[in-house]
Amino acid sequence: MRSLSRTAPPAPQPTGDTTDRASGMRTIRKVGPYLWPQDMPWVKRRVVWALLMLFIAKLITVVTPMFYKQAVDTLSGEGVSPLLLGAVGLTVAYGMARFLTIGFQQLRDAIFARVGQRALRMLALETFEHIHRLSMRYHITRKTGGLSRIIERGVKGVDFLLRFLLFSIGPLVLELLMIAVVLLFLFDWTYVAVVVGTVVLYTVFTFKVTEWRVKLRRQMNDQDTDANQKAIDSLLNFETVKYFNAEAREAQRYDSAMEGYETAALKTAYSLAFLNAGQSFLITGGLVIVMVMAALEVQAGTLTVGDFVMINAYMIQITMPLNFLGSVYREIRQALVDMGEMFDLLEQPAEVKDAPDARPLEVSGGRVELDDVRFGYDPDRQILKGVSITAEPGQTVAIVGSTGSGKSTIGRLLFRFYDVQGGALRIDGQDVRNVTQNSLHAAIGVVPQDTVLFNDTIRYNIAYGRDGATQDDIIAAARAAQIHDFIEALPDGYDTTVGERGLKLSGGEKQRVGIARTLLKNPPILLLDEATSALDTDTEQEIKGALRMAGEGRTVLTIAHRLSTVAEADQIVVLEKGEVIERGSHDDLLAKDGRYAMLWQLQQADETA
Repeated sequence: MRSLSRTAPPAPQPTGDTTDRASGMRTIRKVGPYLWPQDMPWVKRRVVWALLMLFIAKLITVVTPMFYKQAVDTLSGEGVSPLLLGAVGLTVAYGMARFLTIGFQQLRDAIFARVGQRALRMLALETFEHIHRLSMRYHITRKTGGLSRIIERGVKGVDFLLRFLLFSIGPLVLELLMIAVVLLFLFDWTYVAVVVGTVVLYTVFTFKVTEWRVKLRRQMNDQDTDANQKAIDSLLNFETVKYFNAEAREAQRYDSAMEGYETAALKTAYSLAFLNAGQSFLITGGLVIVMVMAALEVQAGTLTVGDFVMINAYMIQITMPLNFLGSVYREIRQALVDMGEMFDLLEQPAEVKDAPDARPLEVSGGRVELDDVRFGYDPDRQILKGVSITAEPGQTVAIVGSTGSGKSTIGRLLFRFYDVQGGALRIDGQDVRNVTQNSLHAAIGVVPQDTVLFNDTIRYNIAYGRDGATQDDIIAAARAAQIHDFIEALPDGYDTTVGERGLKLSGGEKQRVGIARTLLKNPPILLLDEATSALDTDTEQEIKGALRMAGEGRTVLTIAHRLSTVAEADQIVVLEKGEVIERGSHDDLLAKDGRYAMLWQLQQADETA
């Protein structure tokens, strides 16, 4: 080990290398507990049994060439068969030993398989749950394609890294030590010196070149992620690409990313060829030196032909784990890089968290109160500047205003995608920051401007509103949303697949499915966020009936740009540049002849034009 440390001085970029090593050790520390969990004794038992199978396999591996030597010496007349087995018996024993080596290795893998798969499943679930806990701010700044590729690569490395921690470096060192002891006692120290020298040179060369290759692989990963992001972005925006006749432009953009990947992949392939050639040169050189030494002693009569064959067998056995070390170390470094990215993701803090003493929200009536609320997405740009709004239980309160006035921000704060930075937002007197997010989300139903559906059946999308909903519940919600008759008229009825993001349905049909889903949830508070702004006038009138029915008996907050949809609200609040400038009923606001009256007249003129 001292030789290795002397031959591995700091790289030219110590800061980056130090970071890589620290990241690698962090990853190993995080993966290690999956091998020895305190609360799962069955995992510990499997690990111990796997290690026992490993030790037996290595012991048989070291003994196997001795049967080969005895068989050769017996056939050549230079030795006497031990235990009266004879040459044939020794050959059979040799074959059985080789079979047992493989058998115990496979038994080891079979015993350990459940440990590895359990770890993979647990880490994948932990990552998936953590991503859902991350804030809206994080998700709108990350590209989904790149995020999914990071998770995919990281999870794949879990099982491999666990196997490395248990079955690679330690067992390799154990086997090399056993062979060195055999060579030392059966021959002399010069053979051990050549073997150790070969191993040290091979290991140093492998580690040095692999560290260089890791940087190339990281570049290749970055290019791969970039190309994947561009492909997914383009496919998700298929209609936009068509609208602007941009197929060739998208293809060129994707090809440019793939060109970068090709360049990085070629460098990686060339470096692999250099690594393999160098490893082969060192191993072959060590093998030739040892075999020449043995051949000279056979000629001198100090060794038998069986000894010559046994030394060759041991050198081949050394070659196999060393080649294994080379490939495993490459994969280890890559797995550490991939998993490091995933653990970076896991260490991303959630911006919105439950308070330590958070309690479930208790909704008695559904009173929603914004008390002097202040908020900005960026510190230097305030969106809401002291907004105060109260929606009494069962009331419908509409929030209107021009684009950028802060209407939709109120909806995001109510659902607690973000926390208010000043003032308070309360439901039945309870500050939303002091209640659990699960209970808060359960109390609020949202119908957004553009309902996004899962690429599944209409039944699944409506049933998503409440886990465990029956078919009767689903039909009742569809009837209330005035979409049951449309669904029944479809060839596959409720089993009709809606396509990616629901694109097989029209805007109005998607909105009705969204309303049905929210009605099935049956929340005491309903948030309509521009729910009809993307629809034509006729469809809007049809949807208004469904929304009116959805709001019965609930506190409703309607965020709208189109004023005709909110004229019947109990209270209308007019926002302008993050401040409330008017409030009252539709008739009251028209009588004031202020900002609302002006917006109403403009929209009426547009509709009659």
